[in-house]
Amino acid sequence: MLSIRSYTASGIDTAAALADLDGQITQNGCDADFVFAVFGCDHCAERIRTFLGNRFPGAALIGGTSKSGLMTGGRAWGADAIGILAIEDPEGQYGAAIEPIGDDPTATAERVLNTALENATCPGELPSLVFVYMAPGCEEDAIDGIRHVVGDLCPIFGGSSADNDASGLWRQIGRQSVEHNGIAVAVLFPSGGIGTCFNGGFEPAGPNGIVTRVIPDGDGKLRGHQIAEIDGRPAAHVYDEWTNNVLGDKAATGGNVFDETAGTPFGVETGSTDGVPHYLLVHPVSATSDGCMATFAAVEQGAHIHIMRGNLKRLAERAGHVVTRAVAQLPGGEASLAGGLMVYCAGCKRTVGDRIPEVAKDIAEKFSGLPHLCCFTFGEQGWIAGRNAHGNLMITAIAFGT
Repeated sequence: MLSIRSYTASGIDTAAALADLDGQITQNGCDADFVFAVFGCDHCAERIRTFLGNRFPGAALIGGTSKSGLMTGGRAWGADAIGILAIEDPEGQYGAAIEPIGDDPTATAERVLNTALENATCPGELPSLVFVYMAPGCEEDAIDGIRHVVGDLCPIFGGSSADNDASGLWRQIGRQSVEHNGIAVAVLFPSGGIGTCFNGGFEPAGPNGIVTRVIPDGDGKLRGHQIAEIDGRPAAHVYDEWTNNVLGDKAATGGNVFDETAGTPFGVETGSTDGVPHYLLVHPVSATSDGCMATFAAVEQGAHIHIMRGNLKRLAERAGHVVTRAVAQLPGGEASLAGGLMVYCAGCKRTVGDRIPEVAKDIAEKFSGLPHLCCFTFGEQGWIAGRNAHGNLMITAIAFGT
């Protein structure tokens, strides 16, 4: 039977916070088979990795940094928090691995996935879920590598590790190492089954066009994290017009636009269900003086792109709806729920603002007060419109059955 426990401690001193966690674990007891951990970027990642490796010697271990806090137990914790989700499942199988991304993210991701399957003693098998925690920047290439092995029959969920201000202080951890520009992959074969949901809380605002030029990432494909032109014009200028000058002077001078664009991201059409289109959200992070926009997700040249908008009330309620949909997919239904894991976009957190404590309480209620953990990321991975994809400003929920 699968059981879940969550532990959280806070404080600027990593050793003291870990001592607190050690006391909680000792008091509650847990022989974990899978451990996911998130923490603020000012904590010592190596100390955390060593502690978790010693405390849970038989567990598949994965985790990394989260932007300015986490959510668990009906509470939003601050940037000095460390959170742990531990799954004990003697009848399940779990494996994890980590490597630096290197020069070929596709090949690295495929190799790390295969190592994780070997560590789960399930080489060549299709897991119930692949969970990824990686550095921002080449998520699409990494997903391509994982899809070489599992295709779209197996959901690929996860997040892109974050820091407090997009300055590059993110980290990823696994049993073997701490990485700055790495990818950690876990494969899960839980005995109680899973339910998942991957969704955003935005809708088209009206203005839309065609991406006529991107600056390729260098992988031989006409896609990239820099949109140069929309409808033949500088992308930043078009975006600023579509959003009634949300960029201000930065439309001409360039600069970091993470905060300005969080409420009005791009949306790329990615299929439909019963005639209702699905949109993968793309968050612009910076602009240049020549009108190019860098984004947290890659965009293909020729893509039909929209400006999206989010109602604050709807965004605040979205996380709870996502949990409800994930729980409803459990093979045993809500009655079998053991707890869950969530990935919540840092941009959504910024847009929701002071209402984030409400979000934390709603998530806890929808998980029926059972153990869960939610991190804040700079990109999210999940299954949408029949395929695995990477997007921004998305919310992911994974529900585990007993």
